[in-house]
Amino acid sequence: MTASPSTAPDGTRYRDLNRNGVMDPYEDPRLPIAERVADLVGRLSLEEKAGLMIQTIVSVTRDGEVDGTPMMPGRTSAREFIVRSHITHLNIHQIPERRSMARWVNGLQRVAAASGHGIPVTISTDPRHSFTENWGASFTAGHLSAWPEPIGMGALADPGFVRDFADIARREYLAVGIRSALHPTLDVATEPRWARQYSTFGQDAELVARLGVAYVDGFEGGDRLTAASVACMAKHFPGGGPEKDGEDPHFPYGTDQVYPGDMFEYHLEPFRRVIERGVPAIMPSYGVPRGLVLNGERVEEVGFGFNHQIITGLLRETLGFEGVVCTDWGLVTESRMMGKQLPPRSWGVEHLTEIERVRKALDAGCDQFGGEDDPAWILELVRSGAVPESRIDASVRRLLTVKFELGLFDDPFVDEDAAGEIVGSAEFRTAGAAAQSRSMVILPGEALAVDAVLPLRAGAAVFAPDLSDAALETAGLRRAAVPADADVAVLRTAAPYEPRDHFMLEASFHAGSLAFDDAAVEEVAALAAEAPVLLAVHLDRPALIAPLLPHTAAVVAGFGASETALLDVLTGRVPAAGRLPFELPRTMDAVLAARSDVPGDTVDPVFVAGTPTARVVAAT
Repeated sequence: MTASPSTAPDGTRYRDLNRNGVMDPYEDPRLPIAERVADLVGRLSLEEKAGLMIQTIVSVTRDGEVDGTPMMPGRTSAREFIVRSHITHLNIHQIPERRSMARWVNGLQRVAAASGHGIPVTISTDPRHSFTENWGASFTAGHLSAWPEPIGMGALADPGFVRDFADIARREYLAVGIRSALHPTLDVATEPRWARQYSTFGQDAELVARLGVAYVDGFEGGDRLTAASVACMAKHFPGGGPEKDGEDPHFPYGTDQVYPGDMFEYHLEPFRRVIERGVPAIMPSYGVPRGLVLNGERVEEVGFGFNHQIITGLLRETLGFEGVVCTDWGLVTESRMMGKQLPPRSWGVEHLTEIERVRKALDAGCDQFGGEDDPAWILELVRSGAVPESRIDASVRRLLTVKFELGLFDDPFVDEDAAGEIVGSAEFRTAGAAAQSRSMVILPGEALAVDAVLPLRAGAAVFAPDLSDAALETAGLRRAAVPADADVAVLRTAAPYEPRDHFMLEASFHAGSLAFDDAAVEEVAALAAEAPVLLAVHLDRPALIAPLLPHTAAVVAGFGASETALLDVLTGRVPAAGRLPFELPRTMDAVLAARSDVPGDTVDPVFVAGTPTARVVAAT
């Protein structure tokens, strides 16, 4: 039997979540949230409390039925997590057709309502409104509207635009029952080699702070959480950008977070601002601070999620953060996927047992364990007397407060038909496509003046091996079969990187050298001998474009865009309006000599951060 709307003697409608025929305080929508939380915490078993402190990955089903065919075979079912382990914070990767997704969420809420005290489910996701598919960081838009990556939002540098995007993303998430956004990423992109720059707003901490606040405003739909909000989780505290050698702390070789320029406060600033604004949750970085001294005291060299000085001392006591602290995924146990393995991200405490890692994270001040499956460690720590139940209650209060603020206890269900109309609507897709174009930055090459080539005139012959016939026709252009017959050649490419694929997820993290290889330079040079070249480069991180400039009329920097969005810029239908969100270094020697925590620290960059798009004037 599931909870259904009931009516109290005074006519108040409520959900009888524990099915006792009485409107208990936690079920009473008229009471202050703090009172409802306090009442529910007093009723929960230790098992229910422990379940709240786990946020696990689950598979959505293809048809939207709770027990249907999973999209990620091999995972424990969502029903089992809810019923057996009392886990009601569920993180999703793949999603099915829109109505099916909404149906699945409604089914889970009915399962949750029939279990124990009827605690509703909170569905979370990493960013999924753009083009990068990386199961450790972000997902392609799929059924949702597609926008530039956050780094493209940094290129536009407009808080109003970011707020508008986040408002649309909020409405799409709400329509399919996603109520927790594991974003924004407030890391500052000061290390040119770091693979996660595409998910940041760039290298300017003040701009990152302003855009981060606007992002949270849009996802909350106002200045606080309500039943119409999506709760954000800002990450990766205290700023995950200054990674030694640009490596990523997902992996054992990328654990070190360094501050050779003494710029710790610079990276912390976006978090200060978003905490002052109010954000319900924070995720600490995987990284290990090396040589960091705060308030005259050397910071323990363990991952930030295990670090009492950072979580309790800095985040809670100094910055006054009162919300949820959720660890990044897999701090305690290893991860496996598609035949690959990733060790626990227990950097600095690898020698500890799993239960000892859990205790250290709790002692540091974390409330929830991301990407884990089993609350048994928490039960054992309390039952053994190692951790008092009062410490568990503190975390449970924070976690429940967010659920109540989101209105999930009063109405967790979504309209399945409306999901099909709202998600990916024509209006939202049009707005996203325009943003893809506007975020681009046109950089002058050296072979010809930009105005000599752009905008492309109607009927121009274009050699474009990477563009479809349909896209060219829609743009009013003709395909040239060979470069010699073309008015212009358009070549699309991505920023270079060194492929790796030993650890799980590693292939999706574009790390290593920023230099194009000789073959790529020779290809552009050979093409330039036949026709003026427009080189469109997807910059998920900076690239060394200097060797290509002598052979190009322009380099079009994109940050997540379709071929149609690119052609809209090349034909002048949508003006590019971006500014470079990070500098483009000249050489790898300059990159190697730069300090990882200092913005714009390479010598003699080709283009500095903030370089505006080249002005293109159509011929009259």
